[in-house]
Amino acid sequence: MSPRVTHLTHLTDPTVTPSSRRSAWLASGEDGTPLGTAFLRLFTKEGQAHLAELDVSVHPAERRRGVGTALLDAAIASARDERRRAVIAQADRDSPADAFLTARGFRRVLSLVYARLELAGIDPDHLTRILEQPCPGYHLTRWTGVVPPELADTYAASRRAMDDMPMGDTDYGTVVWDVERVMAAAEAIAERGDVLYTVAAVHTSSGAIVGFSELVLPGPVLSGLVLPGDGKGEGQHYGTAVLPEHRGRGLGLRMKAEAIRHAHGLAPELALLTDTAEENLPMRRVNDALGYRPTHTAIEYQLDL
Repeated sequence: MSPRVTHLTHLTDPTVTPSSRRSAWLASGEDGTPLGTAFLRLFTKEGQAHLAELDVSVHPAERRRGVGTALLDAAIASARDERRRAVIAQADRDSPADAFLTARGFRRVLSLVYARLELAGIDPDHLTRILEQPCPGYHLTRWTGVVPPELADTYAASRRAMDDMPMGDTDYGTVVWDVERVMAAAEAIAERGDVLYTVAAVHTSSGAIVGFSELVLPGPVLSGLVLPGDGKGEGQHYGTAVLPEHRGRGLGLRMKAEAIRHAHGLAPELALLTDTAEENLPMRRVNDALGYRPTHTAIEYQLDL
């Protein structure tokens, strides 16, 4: 098949977040037909300013005709101009994108196991039994949307629980969380119409938050609107972590169980999704205990510049 004549249009996403900005490229044929896109997210916060994240998508009918390579080259050139040290990208294992990235110099740095929980099939009593287990010295608190002001400082401080999260060989840097970043992340979720529900573990004697579990629920479903397709919708677990000095007490299991119970009470037709590093065995055991079933594995790739 002959190479596709391609024009690349460079676009800039007008939405700049407190932690990143994004560029985009549209590939089109000689007749103006869209063929594919590339998005390059440039992280801007301290600790990650060396990093960019790439997402390339080509219409299946246009693959193996140079479209993806043209998009990739443009995005990588931009990352070099921005003096980035590394570019990361993700692809499902054994997919065309998996082979594409490997052939173009990206190396595998991390495997992520994706799992799914159908709320319609859970046993609520199982969650209740988990939450009724004694956990002396700790209790759970919860909120919807932006963290309450009286908890903001201790919640931001607890985010360092993610610092030792298994990341394989990824040059991910260190995400520096402060109150501003915590609030901006919650506001961004609300602006797109979804709902952030957070469960936190509190060290009772000190009043400090020592762990958290975030669940993002689809706003349209919670508002009673029918989504395209089966109309059920999906929620997504974001971060779940416990500070190292408070691990080994089942807090991660309890927080995630409480988040699932909350979602089931709001919309029992939902499915919840989660992804975990393949080597993160403690969190994978938590997911298994809650009834999550693996669906596929994705590979995190990195190109060292």
